[in-house]
Amino acid sequence: MQTIRNQVLNGPHGRPILWDANFVADGNPKPGVLFVHGFKGFKDWGCWSMVGEQMALDGFVFFKFNLSHNGTTLDDPLSFGDLEAFGQNNYSKELDDIGAMIDLIRSGESGISSLELNSSKIHLVGHSRGGGMVLLKAAEDPRVHSLSTWASISAVDRGWTEDLVSQWRELGVLHIMNGRTKQQMPLYYQLYQDVQLNKGRLNISERVKVLNQALLVVHGKQDPAVKYEEALDLTNWKPDAELLSIEGGDHVFGARHEWDKKHLPSDLQKVVKATSEFFKRT
Repeated sequence: MQTIRNQVLNGPHGRPILWDANFVADGNPKPGVLFVHGFKGFKDWGCWSMVGEQMALDGFVFFKFNLSHNGTTLDDPLSFGDLEAFGQNNYSKELDDIGAMIDLIRSGESGISSLELNSSKIHLVGHSRGGGMVLLKAAEDPRVHSLSTWASISAVDRGWTEDLVSQWRELGVLHIMNGRTKQQMPLYYQLYQDVQLNKGRLNISERVKVLNQALLVVHGKQDPAVKYEEALDLTNWKPDAELLSIEGGDHVFGARHEWDKKHLPSDLQKVVKATSEFFKRT
């Protein structure tokens, strides 16, 4: 198993992107899988590194990265030490970050030999908000071969009531509690403005309806954070999408941060296996 850790890419919006890769060096060019974390997430959360190792064993070069404005820093990628950056994040920036990572993989400048990486075949995986982002990115970027969403959102403006938006506009910022770290994390009004200015690019329902790539939708039936009905939205909009329902599954498929066990939780094992098999078929 070859592991590349904490490489730095200059992001398209003035902040660096930190990325990792896992692969088995066997001299056979392997497709790339690019994993996108979710809201209040980061590349080293919970089991994501173990997921990368498993997908490498399954025959892929697995890339994961920190979105440039996710609130972590190069010095401490495991904590939200830059809440100002977090507050200045938006969906357009995240799509551009994903594009920068695709550029890196395709360019051959990742440092991974063409004997190991088939850079012309790239699959995307996104968790939660990251699921919404990979749907939007695949719809605008034909370099994406196929994709899988894990517990994905089905709209970028979910929960944005008129009263909330009015308060947001007046104050210029809203704060959301991070249940794990107990930090009050800012969301500046520019996030709302980004959605209004880029309605076409950021409309998940409309973009999924024209999505050409094969799609696997994975969702836990007992997800308390993103309801299972949002998975049904996605498959209604794209009838040829495959749906994997995890009976009793939660938002992170049994994982947590930090994860100190030697094996993935059973639900997440099912998710990884199904995703690997899907990518091999597509």
